[in-house]
Amino acid sequence: MALDDLRSVGIVGGTFNPPHLGHLALARHALTELDLERVFLMPAYRAPGKPPEPDPGAEHRVRMCRLAAAGTAGVSACVLEVERGGTSYTADTLRAIHEDWPDAELTLIVGADTARTMPSWRDPENVLELARIAIAEREPTDAEEALAALAAVGGAPGREERRERRTSTAGALVLEMPRIGISSSLVRRRVAEGERVEDLVGGAVAGYIAQLGLYREPAGIRGS
Repeated sequence: MALDDLRSVGIVGGTFNPPHLGHLALARHALTELDLERVFLMPAYRAPGKPPEPDPGAEHRVRMCRLAAAGTAGVSACVLEVERGGTSYTADTLRAIHEDWPDAELTLIVGADTARTMPSWRDPENVLELARIAIAEREPTDAEEALAALAAVGGAPGREERRERRTSTAGALVLEMPRIGISSSLVRRRVAEGERVEDLVGGAVAGYIAQLGLYREPAGIRGS
């Protein structure tokens, strides 16, 4: 399917430092469960409010996202935030995607911990106007606080209403999926300790990290 014809787009945002199999599992799960035509892995150029961490740079993170998504139909990396530069705000990103695909239904796919912070985001009301929110719930109680936070912004239906409106263009819905115990910080720590990470990031991303010597130093920050 040509990208110009997209009618339903999911966005998984983050620093992807590095992308791991948990990110890919979330994208695949959302693609099928929400009946999306495309899910974008959207690496931030610079995430707002995120504490400094070892970072090989945005271009490397984009390349690793492309390697992670390769071979998975319907999932691809998007360079919109990296090309824009500066601090990556979700509202700006959704507006830009809407300009490119004005007829597409947008779904922002986030973990419950991320959704809980939405009231502190820039233009959270605009985020809810531009996209429905799919909350990845790994435990039965994960989404409750997140839904309360979204309700404080406006537009989040209750649990029963959510279940009836899984294809709605407004509000929020719960995306139930198994817990995957992987984090980017775990990957970086294992690389710094000289351990293999294929089981965490897949062979292509692990090979890229090894070839370029990324994340070898346990401390210190590289420019992004």
